[in-house]
Amino acid sequence: MSCRRCLLPSPHTLLLTCRQPFLLPSHKHLLLWVAAGLLTCSFPPHPPGQQMLFPPSEAPGRPWEPLSWSSVLDCRVPVVTEELAREALLSFVNSKCCYGSAAAGALVIQELRQQTLFRYRLETFSESRLSEWTFQPFTNHLVDGPHRGTSPKLWDIKVQVPAMFQEDTRKSQVPHSSLVKDCHKCCGHGRYKCSGCHGAGTVRCPACSGAKRKARPPRRCPRCSGSGRCRCSMCSGRGSKTCSTCKGERKLVHFVQLVTMWRNSLFEFVSEPHLDCPRELLAKAKGENLFRDENSVVYPIVDFPLRDISLASRRGISQHSAALASRGRILQQRQTIELVPLTEVHYWYQGKTSVYYIYGTDHQVYAAAYPARCCCGCTIV
Repeated sequence: MSCRRCLLPSPHTLLLTCRQPFLLPSHKHLLLWVAAGLLTCSFPPHPPGQQMLFPPSEAPGRPWEPLSWSSVLDCRVPVVTEELAREALLSFVNSKCCYGSAAAGALVIQELRQQTLFRYRLETFSESRLSEWTFQPFTNHLVDGPHRGTSPKLWDIKVQVPAMFQEDTRKSQVPHSSLVKDCHKCCGHGRYKCSGCHGAGTVRCPACSGAKRKARPPRRCPRCSGSGRCRCSMCSGRGSKTCSTCKGERKLVHFVQLVTMWRNSLFEFVSEPHLDCPRELLAKAKGENLFRDENSVVYPIVDFPLRDISLASRRGISQHSAALASRGRILQQRQTIELVPLTEVHYWYQGKTSVYYIYGTDHQVYAAAYPARCCCGCTIV
């Protein structure tokens, strides 16, 4: 049972008079005092129209549900057997044109050393906006200029957000920012002098170089019919060209353009492998998803068995927050932890020992020292 007014355990209540202003102790301290038996009072009736409110003991936050990491990891760690290791090697060899499969079937597997790696990935989907002046030909359409109102601020303009974590760029006109001016390229004429013929409409004949006749055999030039000049191909003999800026409309409408960009920032971390396998392969390997957290803002992971993952989570969230604070806003964040299995296979073949690696949930193979291969320019992956 608890008091309906102060939420303190009954029958302990607190006698308060609201005639003079004073400071109350925190609710947490009141509970401690009551538990210790230091407070035994009663409430007088509240005056009409007044209500006594206790401040919250702490700021509200996102509830955190602790995960049992050990139980998750124990049931997810895959086991690579000798049969599976050989099948993975044979599949790898068959995909290579210069590798012989006889060695893969005849080699003797001596030892399997397995390690479980963890890959942490943080994706931050953000939106940034910028403005720029641009123009387009004016076609006597309605102009949304300052006379129709004041232009809104960039972040006050409503823009449809695309699907989360899909990058996109969109351009739109800022309302009430349009101005009509003469075209700066043609000075409002709609056409400008051709640069090929300098306005003449004709150019010197390329066949006779303006001589009007051919030297060998002596005869009139068939290209220019003996005139020494030909029609300009750039302007079709007009001497001028339609302005490419205003498309012949003579005027341009200038306006402020809003450029909205959605970008997906990525932070990745792979735990340190104890086996000698290239890290660039492990970063691209397929893994099994152990943990996924998606929200408008995610919190750092705590108490993960591998401390490096918790530190990477804190570091990635801090880096993204600092990088995006000055140039945009975060719309959504997603963090995941993937389990990436890695197995080092020690084998014996024709008196020599060597190793190859099986990594990822799809059992990719890295065999840099595979014995049965020929050199024809193949790249080992």
